Amino acid sequence: MVRGLVLDKKRGNILKMDRHKYVKVAYHGFKEMSRDDRQAAYGSTLSRESFDEPDYALIDTLFSLAEAYLFAQVVELKDSHPERIPSGADYAQIYRDVRAAVDLCHRDGTLKQAVANNPSMYIYEDPKLVPMLRMLRESGRLTFLVTNSLWDYTHVVMNFLFGKCGTKGGVPRDDEWLSYFDIVITGSAKPAFFMESNRAPLLEVDLKSGMMLNTDNGSPLAQIGESTVDTQTCLNDRPGKACRVFQGGSVTHLHKLLGIEASAQVMYVGDHIYGDILRSKKALGWRTMLVVPELEKEMELLKDTAELHKEVQILRQLRDTLEDTLQQLLWQVQFGETAEMRKAAQSEIEPVQTRRDRIREQHRFAQRECHHRVERFACLYTSQVTNLCHYSPDKLYRPTEDYMPHEMDVLNM
Repeated sequence: MVRGLVLDKKRGNILKMDRHKYVKVAYHGFKEMSRDDRQAAYGSTLSRESFDEPDYALIDTLFSLAEAYLFAQVVELKDSHPERIPSGADYAQIYRDVRAAVDLCHRDGTLKQAVANNPSMYIYEDPKLVPMLRMLRESGRLTFLVTNSLWDYTHVVMNFLFGKCGTKGGVPRDDEWLSYFDIVITGSAKPAFFMESNRAPLLEVDLKSGMMLNTDNGSPLAQIGESTVDTQTCLNDRPGKACRVFQGGSVTHLHKLLGIEASAQVMYVGDHIYGDILRSKKALGWRTMLVVPELEKEMELLKDTAELHKEVQILRQLRDTLEDTLQQLLWQVQFGETAEMRKAAQSEIEPVQTRRDRIREQHRFAQRECHHRVERFACLYTSQVTNLCHYSPDKLYRPTEDYMPHEMDVLNM
């Protein structure tokens, strides 16, 4: 199960499509569908499917992977043991039930509590994370963390990433990780957080008690029953001195707290293409980096199939040349200026056709063996954020040039 697939709620299928939305591979539960069944379901109508809500769901986030896998398991159960599924429950109802169950375990804390009890089972440690953050801090950059998780869960996860699991027999949790950030915003409700029209209140988190304190757009307010607020004392009590932790708010608050004057000053790293990348880039103009963990495996596959990709390219060019030659010969047969020219063209057609058909079949076979790259919507993309350790914080990243097909032909690219 990988990101980039589409889930068909009505039929209980999981689909892999190309960039033009043609279904190339389809599974019903965990069983691959035959070409005829696939064509009957998705290629036999006069109008094209949109493959969008409400009948389809995109498997495009790390969260949706487990949800899709669970759906496929229940589809298998329905097909093999229908008596164990409530009467009248179709595949669409199964999807709704799975979706509701996944939402519930997020809301009631069941999932987060399991992670907190044994973080090493669910979270990958990266020894380069702390050195990378230290490098950014030493370069004078401001760093911030914006997460939809609330403070208690954020504190558990960040401590584990900093080598302090907090479980029995492990290193106790503390607030040291906060010293690597200037601002931490929890419970942000992304992607709504990135909308400047968002009017969600910004509350400050009391790190000792976990209670929420009212603020005036980030400025401390005297609590009811107190006549003044001692700002200096609050700052000195805060681990990391300058770091402040909030809940809620919007991007407007973040810009003010960090003193950001232009959106292009921000480099934002996230792994959710909609919740993190698209909204922050399109609505705000932030520079963005998408974390794509699957990229490392894809790079290995590309290296292993590099020669095959070259073969496909050569076969494609040869196939195009033969088809163009064949068309020119057919034209000569019909419209040649002299009888001799038409006869000569006719004699060449059969060997060219035979070679064209052979190359076409080789090309199709080679294409089936290759993996197509998925387009990604971000200024930069990487398999893990700590790859930034290998580059200077002052490095200027430039995009590659885009060429149209006729330019690639002329430039022989």
